[in-house]
Amino acid sequence: MERKAKGQETEWRVERDSLGEVRVPQGAYWGAQTQRAIENFPISGRRFPRAFIRALGLVKLCAARVNRELGLLEERLARAIERAAREVADGKLDEHFPLDVFQTGSGTSTNMNANEVIANRACEFLGAERGDKSAVHPNDHVNRGQSSNDVIPSCIHISAALRIHEGLLPALEHLQSVLERKAQEFDDIIKTGRTHLMDAMPVRLGQEFGGYAAQVALARERIEAVLPRVYELALGGTAVGTGVNTHPEFGERIAQALAEETGLPFREARNHFAAQGAMETAAELMGVLKALAVALYKIANDLRWMNSGPQAGLREIQLPALQPGSSIMPGKVNPVIPEAVMMVAMQVMGADATVAAAAASGNFELNTALPVIAAHLLESVEILANGSRVLADKCVAGLVAHRERMEQIAQRNAILATALAPHLGYDQAAEVVKRAMAEEKTVREVVLEMGLLPEEQLDEILDLRKLT
Repeated sequence: MERKAKGQETEWRVERDSLGEVRVPQGAYWGAQTQRAIENFPISGRRFPRAFIRALGLVKLCAARVNRELGLLEERLARAIERAAREVADGKLDEHFPLDVFQTGSGTSTNMNANEVIANRACEFLGAERGDKSAVHPNDHVNRGQSSNDVIPSCIHISAALRIHEGLLPALEHLQSVLERKAQEFDDIIKTGRTHLMDAMPVRLGQEFGGYAAQVALARERIEAVLPRVYELALGGTAVGTGVNTHPEFGERIAQALAEETGLPFREARNHFAAQGAMETAAELMGVLKALAVALYKIANDLRWMNSGPQAGLREIQLPALQPGSSIMPGKVNPVIPEAVMMVAMQVMGADATVAAAAASGNFELNTALPVIAAHLLESVEILANGSRVLADKCVAGLVAHRERMEQIAQRNAILATALAPHLGYDQAAEVVKRAMAEEKTVREVVLEMGLLPEEQLDEILDLRKLT
């Protein structure tokens, strides 16, 4: 039934659910339950990420395929559902997924959004009108063998795994490679090391960049170590983990179908009660993403410090000049990329706290904060991937080292007297440091003036390259 609201341009159709009739915009593929959720949750305007909607499409596609193979869906009907679900997975129907992330904690509204969109699109493929549940039913056909309670946790895992493989891990590999190239390029540059932001024994600039590359490599290892648990899917557990109203082979078969569809080794969860009532794997994954954020913060902040100045700061390196840095101070250029990456890290650290609280919100057979886990986890994956690429390409790749300045300062570093401690003792070496700093002389000059060591031995001890 079609109606035009009086005094408005929108044309409506009437759809029905278990609570009664609901007016739905005529051009929408969603149905009654989605429309109710639109009206119930006008909270943030924040929708589920594209990656999550893609995962929903893949789940519905593979479910129809498995149910067809099990003889639970008629061939023509199943093919229409698969075709519609493919459009969802491919992003062709994204505008028909309008729901707010802040909704029912099980994500039932979004699961039904997918069921209704796919059912109505499949109706068109079969020559029926949208809303004709006798042709394609969103619950009986599209959602067959499933529950929101196993679909939404599974989509969290599927979408996270896909975006980690497609976006985050390649970005980290790229950043690591760029850092390693800089480590090689800067291997012969000696600089003053710093602890507590105070002068310490010398290091090579290449060693610092090698340390940054190793931080990224370790972050990759941590992420890859969690993935085997992310590959476990709750599908097959249905409402409470018992598998009620689904074929006993459904969970194993749909995991295999999703593995074939994505190229990732998805498998049925070892325990469906744990997979649906608890979300520790999501919390664990968010935790290693936080560790990556901590690493990126440290790297970006170090670059920011080394770039400080150019006259009153460290001025050890110069970052690429990307944009004017001030609306009032002409000629000022700021370390904008490190600052942006540090804010990405802050956001991810906050998301970790949110996901931890959400993951702890399981009661008995269901976690009731699934949408917020999905939103924060997937956003973190995306911004970490994008931030890592920006850091690599717009900052690290183009930075240059002020070689002579670093080596000059390293030569005058009074803490070099640390190398004399085995020969002079700690107390006398400390006296050398105090005198060198007070008289603004080098350690070498002070030691020779005091007659503490012969010049040849002193030069051997204070060889900066050997000290690094």
